[in-house]
Amino acid sequence: MTLSDYTPTLSEGHVLTSIEICAGAGGQAIGLHAAGFKHLALVEIDEHAATTLTNNIDALDGWSWEREHCDVINDDVNEFRPLPSEKYPEAGLEKPSRFLGGPLLRSKLDLLAGGVPCPPFSHAGKQLGKDDERDLFPRMLELVDELHPKAVMIENVRGIKDAKFEEYRTYIEARLQGGRARRPETGMEEDFKGLGYKVCKWEVLEASDFGVPQLRPRAVLVAIRKDVLGDLEFVWPTATAAPKSVFEALNDSMEARYQPYLKMGGDIAAEARKCLDDWKDKASKAAADKRDGGIAPTLVGGSKKHGGADLGPSRAKASWKQLGVSGLGVANDYENSEKKGSRGRDLFRPDGPMLTVEQAAIIQGFPQNWKFSGGKTAQYRQVGNAFPPPVAEAVGRAIAAVLHAAHKRDKQRKAETRDLLPGQSVPSLADSTDDRERAGV
Repeated sequence: MTLSDYTPTLSEGHVLTSIEICAGAGGQAIGLHAAGFKHLALVEIDEHAATTLTNNIDALDGWSWEREHCDVINDDVNEFRPLPSEKYPEAGLEKPSRFLGGPLLRSKLDLLAGGVPCPPFSHAGKQLGKDDERDLFPRMLELVDELHPKAVMIENVRGIKDAKFEEYRTYIEARLQGGRARRPETGMEEDFKGLGYKVCKWEVLEASDFGVPQLRPRAVLVAIRKDVLGDLEFVWPTATAAPKSVFEALNDSMEARYQPYLKMGGDIAAEARKCLDDWKDKASKAAADKRDGGIAPTLVGGSKKHGGADLGPSRAKASWKQLGVSGLGVANDYENSEKKGSRGRDLFRPDGPMLTVEQAAIIQGFPQNWKFSGGKTAQYRQVGNAFPPPVAEAVGRAIAAVLHAAHKRDKQRKAETRDLLPGQSVPSLADSTDDRERAGV
């Protein structure tokens, strides 16, 4: 059976549940939500990002299900205990029990997802991989074993596909689907039984192929439980939109940022008009002339260990300059700029305006009504470290298609088994149905 045989619809009442670890400010959560998943828990260690998740779920239309049924957990994922056990009898999820009618049970979750920290594999870091204390793949595998979800989705930087990490990728795959691999802790080769999954390979998806105005390749692993996948096939999403330029993405917001100064008249209005026109000229020219269509370089969120926010290393700053944007920092909005007495400083720069957090979020593919908590630098880190929502949505829809089709297939098989006559098997019943259809009965 192929997925082209079945188009999932929410009207069928088949609710797909998910849990996401390392949820950040919600990039992946937004995408999976748009793909039809209902979040039972979002786990995030950073307090500002966790507040971002809570505030948006509480405020936005379309998130009423999560307001009632989703736990936003501000904690270390190593301390996350989604199921009660002998060792942790008080563990489990709180709000989801209202929907589930009790605690979450093993094998009942549809999707476990997570953008585990990328520094261990990032080209911008030391690429320590398994030797990096921030490597959370081991914890992700523990949760897969504990929850035994129907599907698993793991997102990371493209660097994890480098040859130096092949042995580690092989180990992760062997843990999921079985096979021979070298255990990272001991360096010894072992035959792993696996956790019952089919790994649908690591795929590198480019954000610009999904309408995100940014060069942001991400490595995504999808694994589906073998008893769920059965005769179905997971199909990776292909490009859904032509690349969107920075000029197209930011034109309206740039107009809005310069507008207060244009209304003042006099010299400051003339300077604002010149700076806005210069930005439009550079950005539109890049959109027309550059081979990549004038999209942004990869946003870099950075970490608390590395000072304030900027738009990346020297090469990235040079690319931003070609787009008419200064990459030396992140701008204050108009109100904060006026309060701090820095009128126009972030807009009237030789290399062009600096971006605001809100504009960085547009470049990352966030919806414009999604608001970020914390100070400017904390907000920018949340944006810069996110998984673009449109990419998460595309992968989520591909996973949902399999899960919906498997649900329909299994439901049909149960009905066929229930309706069998004594001595009849499911195949013979199907054959007799085909015979009647061919005969026009």
